[in-house]
Amino acid sequence: MITVLTAFGLPSDSVVEPITSGIINSTWKVKSTKGNYILQRINDHVFASPENIHHNIAAIAQYLKKNFQHYLFPAPILSLDGSELVHIPSKGYYRLFPFIAGTHTINVVEDTKQAFEAAEQFGRFTAHLGGFNVAELKVTIPHFHDLSFRYKQFVDSIQHGNAERVKEEQSLINRLVKLDYLVKQYEAITQNPAFKKRVTHHDTKISNVLFNNDNNAVCIIDLDTLMPGYFISDVGDMMRTYLCPVSENEEDISKIIIRPSFYYAIVDGYYKEMKNELTAVEKTYFFYAAQFMIYMQAIRFLTDYFNNDQYYQILYKNHNLVRAINQTVLLDRLMEHELAFKKFVL
Repeated sequence: MITVLTAFGLPSDSVVEPITSGIINSTWKVKSTKGNYILQRINDHVFASPENIHHNIAAIAQYLKKNFQHYLFPAPILSLDGSELVHIPSKGYYRLFPFIAGTHTINVVEDTKQAFEAAEQFGRFTAHLGGFNVAELKVTIPHFHDLSFRYKQFVDSIQHGNAERVKEEQSLINRLVKLDYLVKQYEAITQNPAFKKRVTHHDTKISNVLFNNDNNAVCIIDLDTLMPGYFISDVGDMMRTYLCPVSENEEDISKIIIRPSFYYAIVDGYYKEMKNELTAVEKTYFFYAAQFMIYMQAIRFLTDYFNNDQYYQILYKNHNLVRAINQTVLLDRLMEHELAFKKFVL
């Protein structure tokens, strides 16, 4: 750690405190005589090419600085040799961010104001980058939100995965296979010129928004999955993680409900910034965005369960199965609101 600190020009006696809320990268708060910072080690098992992440962040930072000077974008701090990444052999890649005083993150959406503010922030980010050439961005995780690819992985896991687990979960498999029309809709979207590839965050959970002490959203963070994408990824991920009061780890399915007011808050917040950016066709796909993301996560959890839990970290034997059931129930609950939710957007 001393080597990393000195590479960024920070005193070797800086106080380094771990932040444990993340599940992919390792994060620390650094307190030094020069100020406070956020230090991260990139998980290069998930992000095989960390330099692609910082190519994207640097390009976006430059564009925003030129065109939206007052927009708060916490870009990485350069090391003494002018690099955004410090590589320590056998230890990994490290980067440093400014610590934004007077802000905090939250892990659970508590009210509709938070949902609205977060959606507004993610919408503003994409809207500000409407003039950015999305072709300049590199892919940091191939096929991340590619539903066709994820469905093929799902089918493959049924055919070649843990035979005992597959046999035991035929009922759940059948439920999810019957919803494969959602895959066909996604494939139609990818062929429809009315759907634009934009600068997309791809990980819009509430913990990736900084709030101030008045509980107003200040900016978005965690840009590792910043890539070209469709608006349904960002809107869908908010809906998947904001609409229900319990997480994907909840075993008691009676607690899995949809909160309509949170759906409306997400749409209003995102629409406020993106109304003039979205095409008329895209505006009719807010409900599909929720279906798309919840369904994809359900089949990804079940795929990993059939593949003997190789991807997601689990806390007990059937953890991925619990998650898959949870998301399938959440999708069922969402479908109960289809008419009202579609009517609201139209």
